Amino acid sequence: IDVYLAKSLADKLYLFQYPVRPAAMTYDDVTHLSAKIKPKQQKVEVEMAIDSMSPNYCRSKGEQIALNVDGTTTEESNTYSTKLMDKQTFSSIQATTNTSRYAAAVFRKGELHLTPLHGILQLRPSFSYLDKADSKHREREAANEGGDSSPDEAEEDVKQITVRFSRPESEQARQRRVQSYEFLQKKHAEEPWDSRSEHERQYLFCQFTGMAENTELVKSPSEYLAMLMPPPVEDEVAKAVCPSNVLSMAQLRNLPLGDQVRTLMKNVKVMPFANLMSFLSPGTDSTAVLRCIQQVAMLVQGNWVIKSDVLYPKDSCSPHSGVPAEMLCRGRDYVMWKFTQERWVERKAVAAVVKLPPEDVKDFMEQMSVTRINRGWEFLLPHDGEFIKKHPDVAQRQHMLWMGIQAKLEKVFKLSKEDMMPKKQTPQPGSVVVSGEQLVTMAREKVHENYSVLERELQQRHRAQSRDSGVVRVKQEPLSDGEEPMDTSSSAGHNGAVNGLHSGDSSWNSVNGHCPPRAHTAPTQELRDFVSSIFRKHFVLTLSELKRLFNLHLASLPPGHSLFSGISDRLLQETVLDSKCKQILVPFPPQSSAAADEQKVFALWEMGDSFDQHRQILLEIFIKNYRVRRNLIQAKLTQEFGDNVIKTDLDRLLKECCVSHGGMWYLKGTVQS
Repeated sequence: IDVYLAKSLADKLYLFQYPVRPAAMTYDDVTHLSAKIKPKQQKVEVEMAIDSMSPNYCRSKGEQIALNVDGTTTEESNTYSTKLMDKQTFSSIQATTNTSRYAAAVFRKGELHLTPLHGILQLRPSFSYLDKADSKHREREAANEGGDSSPDEAEEDVKQITVRFSRPESEQARQRRVQSYEFLQKKHAEEPWDSRSEHERQYLFCQFTGMAENTELVKSPSEYLAMLMPPPVEDEVAKAVCPSNVLSMAQLRNLPLGDQVRTLMKNVKVMPFANLMSFLSPGTDSTAVLRCIQQVAMLVQGNWVIKSDVLYPKDSCSPHSGVPAEMLCRGRDYVMWKFTQERWVERKAVAAVVKLPPEDVKDFMEQMSVTRINRGWEFLLPHDGEFIKKHPDVAQRQHMLWMGIQAKLEKVFKLSKEDMMPKKQTPQPGSVVVSGEQLVTMAREKVHENYSVLERELQQRHRAQSRDSGVVRVKQEPLSDGEEPMDTSSSAGHNGAVNGLHSGDSSWNSVNGHCPPRAHTAPTQELRDFVSSIFRKHFVLTLSELKRLFNLHLASLPPGHSLFSGISDRLLQETVLDSKCKQILVPFPPQSSAAADEQKVFALWEMGDSFDQHRQILLEIFIKNYRVRRNLIQAKLTQEFGDNVIKTDLDRLLKECCVSHGGMWYLKGTVQS
C-alpha cells in the first residue's frame, strides 16, 4: 500500500472526541447551532440542539432548568428563549499535548493518505447555565435584602425605561418573515453540510502523489529502523537507580565501577571472581575490580561473599525479628568465618553460639550455603583454588583480615581455642557424599584425559601412514585471469595470511568435525550445488559465515550423506573459487579484532545477469577500501556507465553486497561493532 503525506490541513486539523452516548441517542441527527474556536488556546465551545420531542427527554426537568436559569422574565439575553432547555454547550480540554504521533488517515483506491493532527480535544458538557442560575438567585436575594434602604438611595437607582407591547404575529407577517433572507440564511446554516464538506474533504488527500514531493516517507531501511528505535540518550545528571531485587544491565553499566561491584554483590551475595568479570563491561581492568571487590566482600574458599556491614548498614535492623544491625553483623561474620574453616556447618551449633532468632540464622545460612541431607549446610560454591593460585597476594591479605575477625569473634562470643579449631570432617561409614559440582569436574578431567590419549594415538597413526605412502603433493590449479596466486608460505605478509589459502594444519581443519583425507579430494556435485546456491542468495560471505551455513546445511541432511565424508576448509574454499566466485582482499585496519576466518571474504563474481559489471566494480572498490561512502560508489558507477545508473539499481546493488553502519558502507560480514 502506497502511503502519502497530505499537508493541506496539517496546521488546521483537529480531532473532537464527544462523550459516549447510548445507542438510541446518537450524534447523527444532532444539530450544531454554533461553535467558538480559539486556536491559540486550543479551546472550542460547541452548542448543540436537544430534541425535546425525544422519548428520552424529561420535559418537566427541562422547564425547571430553564426557569432556574432565566427566571420568569422574557428577554433577548435569556439562555433558553423557548422556556425549555433545548440546547447544550460542550467545552473542550486537550487530550494530549504531543500530537506528533497521531494522524487522520483516508484510504482510497489502494492509497493511504495521512494528515498530521494539530490537536486532539475532548468535548465535555459545560454547566455554565448553573452558574448563571446561581448568580440570578444571588441577585434576587440581594434585591430582597435591599428593601430596607432609604428613599434617597432608592431614588438614585431609578432609571427611565421604555415599555413596548408586541402585537400577535399575523399569518401574513409570519410568511413574509419565513421568506426573508435572514431566515433562509439561518435555515441554510442549520442544514447538514453538503458540497462544502465534500470540498473540505478533498484536502485530506495528498495533492502531489509523485515520490519527489513525498521525501519525508522515503527512507532507507537503516534510517527507518533508527526512527522506530532511536538510540538511547544518556542522562549525565540523573544516575541510574537499580532496584534491590532486579538488575538492569543497561543501568548497571552506567554506574561507576565501585557501585557496579557493590550492586552485583548485594544482589548475588556469593560469586566467583570470574563470574563477576563476566557481568562487567568488556575490557574492564581486573586490578581495579579487585580493589573494589575487597571493599565490599570477603574471600571464602576462593569465592567472594558480601560483607555483613554492607548487607546490614548501621542503624538498620532485621526484617524478621527487628534485631539491630550490629548483632546481625557479628552473627553473620561468625557463619562466614566457619565456612573459611570447614566445608559443612551445622545450623544448631551456629545458633548456640550467636544466640540470634532462628529465622535470622536461617537467613545467614541460605545466603551462602545449601542444606545437605545428614550433612548439614554445605558452602554454596566449589572451592576456587585457581583464583588463589593466580592472586596469592589478595589471598594472603584476606587471610590476615580473617585472623583479625577471628580474634574479635573470640572476645565477643567468649569462645575457647578448641571451639575455634576446625573439626575433622569424615564421611559416614558406608557412604560418600559428592556434590554435583565435583561430579562435573571429575567428568571433565576424565574426558580431557581420554581425549589426550586418543589424540596421541591418531598422530602416531598419521606418522605411520605418511612413512608408508610418502609425501603427498597437492596439485596447484591455475587461478582466474588477472588474479595473483595465493601465498601459501609461512612467511606471507598480512594480506596473504588473512586472505590466502595456507597449507598449514589450520587450513586442513574439517568444517564438519571429521578428519579430511590425506590426498587432494575433488569437490562433489552436492558441494558445488550448495556453494552455488548459497552465493546466489547472499552474494558476499566470509569464510566463517560460509562454514556456519554449511554446518546448518549438514544438520538438515539425513545420516550417511556423501557430504559427511569430511570437507576441509581448503576444499570448501577451492569449491567457492571454482563456482564463479572470487576472493576479495579487503584491507582490514591493523587494529581489527576479526578472526582469520572472518577476514577471508568471498564474493560472487559472475552470475550471468546484467548486474555483473556493476557488482565487479563495487567489489574492486572494496579491494582498495575497507569502508566507503555511498556517493563514492555512485560516482564510480556513473564514471563507468554514465547517467544510466538509477537510484533503484544502486539500492539493489548495495542491498546485495553491503551493509550500512554509521553512515559508511561495508562488505557484508566485515563491519566491526
